[in-house]
Amino acid sequence: MPPLADAELSAAQRAAAAELAAGPRGGVVGPFIAALRSPELMTRLQRLGEYLRYRNALGPRLTELAVLITARAWSQPFEWSMHVGEAEARGIARATIAAIARGRTPARMAADERIVFDYLRELHATQAVSDATYARAVAAFGEPGVVDLTAVAGYYTTLAMILNVARTPVPPGERSALAELPAKPERSRRRRSAGAAPATKGSRARRSSAAAARPIAR
Repeated sequence: MPPLADAELSAAQRAAAAELAAGPRGGVVGPFIAALRSPELMTRLQRLGEYLRYRNALGPRLTELAVLITARAWSQPFEWSMHVGEAEARGIARATIAAIARGRTPARMAADERIVFDYLRELHATQAVSDATYARAVAAFGEPGVVDLTAVAGYYTTLAMILNVARTPVPPGERSALAELPAKPERSRRRRSAGAAPATKGSRARRSSAAAARPIAR
């Protein structure tokens, strides 16, 4: 989904683009290039994003860390490249950033950064968090902070999905700093390699129904 030419824009798209350009982003860039195809969605999305990026309860340092963790979970190079410099400028250590880029747990992090990392790693991996993980996050950030942290991950997951579907390249002159993580083997392939017995018709139906409800593997 490349940028739309001005002559192609509808009145609604022009209005949405003008509102975006008047805000802190300064123009239609990144995921909003694709999202402009649905101008009302783009307008509502960028208004939510303006709060979550610039004014949420976590503050900019932890917000930028959360964005990097989410970009890594979705292997999204544009999102990563747009936030990695800001994360470092806000105080996230280079060693922490490098470990996240490689899909590893950083060796040393500030206490609040560790809570954010553990919370989002668990959330991305299991689609939920344990009582212990939740309690640590509430003790550190309060309930408003936990809600905002979860919403930051959700918002940047949405942007990452749009960017991945649109195959948005990294900004000109940049290379992706994200290494490709090993693909997760399909469950059926593991079962076959282990010599599992063929599935019954009922079990296949249950698995098909469950698979349809699961998010796409990241």
